[in-house]
Amino acid sequence: MQMGRGRTSRMRRRKVFRSSESRGVNESYKSEFIELKKWLKDRKFEDPNLTPAHFPGTGRGLMSKTSLQVGQMIVSLPESCLLTTDTVIRSYLGTYVTKWKPPPSPLLALCSFLVSEKHAGDQSPWKPYLETLPKTYTCPVCLERKVVNLLPRPLRAKAQEQRAHVQEFFTSSRDFFFSLQPLFSEAVESIFTYSAFLWAWCTVNTRAVYLRHRQLGCFSAEPDTCALAPYLDLLNHSPDVQVKAAFNEQTRCYEIIAASSCRKHEEVFICYGPHDNHRLLLEYGFVSARNPHACVYVSRDVLVKYLPSTDKQMNKKIAILKDHGFIENLTFGWDGPSWRLLTALKLLCLEAGEFTCWKKVLLGEIISDTNEKTSLDITRKICCYFIEESNAMLQKVSLMKDEEVALVNQLTLVETLWIEELKILQACAAILSNLQTTFT
Repeated sequence: MQMGRGRTSRMRRRKVFRSSESRGVNESYKSEFIELKKWLKDRKFEDPNLTPAHFPGTGRGLMSKTSLQVGQMIVSLPESCLLTTDTVIRSYLGTYVTKWKPPPSPLLALCSFLVSEKHAGDQSPWKPYLETLPKTYTCPVCLERKVVNLLPRPLRAKAQEQRAHVQEFFTSSRDFFFSLQPLFSEAVESIFTYSAFLWAWCTVNTRAVYLRHRQLGCFSAEPDTCALAPYLDLLNHSPDVQVKAAFNEQTRCYEIIAASSCRKHEEVFICYGPHDNHRLLLEYGFVSARNPHACVYVSRDVLVKYLPSTDKQMNKKIAILKDHGFIENLTFGWDGPSWRLLTALKLLCLEAGEFTCWKKVLLGEIISDTNEKTSLDITRKICCYFIEESNAMLQKVSLMKDEEVALVNQLTLVETLWIEELKILQACAAILSNLQTTFT
């Protein structure tokens, strides 16, 4: 039979191609998921709606077995399946946690339990769940330093803070680890290594759901709000979906209810929150393509980069911006430079005779055509500077991918972030060009 050549047949083929491109490959046959489903069934959970699958772009996730409607329950995971601080207190670690002074944090208790259970291997009752967890993570704290140095400056600084925080957390917890020696035949320092602890910390940080517990006296004052939710944590993030997720006190289940529909055999997503890509990479270890919340941050040194060094009122202007909270969170987004960025630059571009009008600037008033034009020119220069930087960093990452084969996955993650930022900046450049035509 001759293949159709008309427009309708071309559209049909494109539709089939897009559908097959986004459709996942069922992975429910894999041994780790077979064991996980048996384990969940023993704990009174069976899922009629979803099945594990592998998807292009997002990797492992959950696929709908049937069409899901708005308001439909997607997952209802019993409390017996959740791993919480209550789980730790009821376990062999409970006595050690409750006796330790000063009281350990809830996070330390969860991390210690994960390290201990992973070490137990086949003897762990949590093994079916542990086997489905990632072996490694891609949060900046896990990246090689040479890769971290390729991140945008604001994110690089936060990544370095994250690394220092986790290392200090591990060091300050070592005495508690040593107190657990009676539980093990091997030396605890060979079990509670930094790499094992880092894996546990990333597991909690990237995969836990919010579940507020009653504050127990055996823990420090830090909020006890984390719960690991086996199977449910296979759901990937999309900024475009809407779900309702919370622990139901009546049913004693963690429930996810669809706030938007999903077709059969499509990937089912949840939304981790309205996070930009810096936050997603820092906290979860991934970058979201076409993220509507993505933005490019403008640091103070770049903010003043193209302003005249002869401005005698510059220090006063900077002080005003600081006092009124206009020195942080200045960004370029998909819809152009943020109002905060434009406002900060309008104030910084005030001429000597206009300086007394700074309060009006912060209220959004227009001071003069000259001020509007000058601030737009500076905004465009900053945008062009970031475009040049993005292109240079992408070239650097590309060369490094050829030289550092073992780091290709990490470098690809950084490359994706720079590509997304470049797209935003190019969109902003077009918007600024259109705005500038009003002053020519």
